[in-house]
Amino acid sequence: MTTTHLPSHLRLACDSCGSSFDEWRWRCSCGEPLDFATDFSPSAPTPDDAALDYRRGLWAFDEFLPTEPHATLGEGMTPLVEAAEWDASFKLEYVFPTGSFKDRGATTTLSVASELGVERVVEDSSGNAGAAIATYAARAGIDAEIYVPGSVKPAKLRAIERAGATPVRVEGDRQAVTDACVEAVENEDAWYASHAWNPAFFAGTATFAYELAAQRDWDVPDAVVTPLGHGTLFLGAYRGFRALHNAGWTDSVPRLYGAQAAGYAPIADARHRTLDETNDVADGIQILNPVREAEIHEALDVTGGDALALSSDAVEDELDRLHRHGFYTEPTCAVAPAALRELRLTGAIDADDDVVVPLTGSGLKT
Repeated sequence: MTTTHLPSHLRLACDSCGSSFDEWRWRCSCGEPLDFATDFSPSAPTPDDAALDYRRGLWAFDEFLPTEPHATLGEGMTPLVEAAEWDASFKLEYVFPTGSFKDRGATTTLSVASELGVERVVEDSSGNAGAAIATYAARAGIDAEIYVPGSVKPAKLRAIERAGATPVRVEGDRQAVTDACVEAVENEDAWYASHAWNPAFFAGTATFAYELAAQRDWDVPDAVVTPLGHGTLFLGAYRGFRALHNAGWTDSVPRLYGAQAAGYAPIADARHRTLDETNDVADGIQILNPVREAEIHEALDVTGGDALALSSDAVEDELDRLHRHGFYTEPTCAVAPAALRELRLTGAIDADDDVVVPLTGSGLKT
């Protein structure tokens, strides 16, 4: 779907070829992903807590966001808690309305869709993003069609259906799901609410960084370790920490580490030798061709971080450990704390480094 005469704050631009667009489109004519042409940044040089109404959740940071909250369920300001067993802090992203961090991107994406007068959106997802888009589409009064793998977990499929969205099950691997969805986008002129392509989604996941900095009195940690598939949260964190630093609200940008599933680890594979096995436990990040791969490598290089691949055994062991300590998460979520354990063993993260790990999805969905 295209929308003519976009408002100036929603104009799109391509970093790869330099093109800009006044009409909404899901990718550039050169084939690369698009971002907003506007550099959203606060007018104040330093944060004023009195001006930030945290009761608005992530929308307290509206100066960093491209639109108003047209589709919201009070999401954001997730708890930041100590995790002594890991010598780190966990940000509990699984307490969002639909049980995953994907609500950050869904609220901004459907708010932009609502502002543009979109009547129907499509998305492809292994489960969490689909449930989030379906739920926020329902909140916005917009029809949604969600393409999912044939093996999608029943709990996630129910969440999509009960929000009134139409699930489309596609047999084959995760790429086959995306291919089927893209075909529908192009043939049916539908609005693609993609968590991998849509710039509004990344504007939403960037609020992870804003919240984390605010919860720490505008001091950022030494390192942040996130799951890494398409890089939805990883890149959101990178963009958010970079925006805070550019605005002068923080003094530095943390080192960013991405945790991938062995056998589905293109970023880690490109940087060093990885495990010769397949991790089918962390099903939420089984992405072989991340859309924004170049930006992921840029974020790793600029921040001095790294990507590594985790085995099924490492993830299962970490999941058991999380559950025993009161963190009831889904399996994919365990890749990040498992990666932290390995990064400490190799010395990439020192014992005295200040580290934050997001726990991204609820165990209630498995």
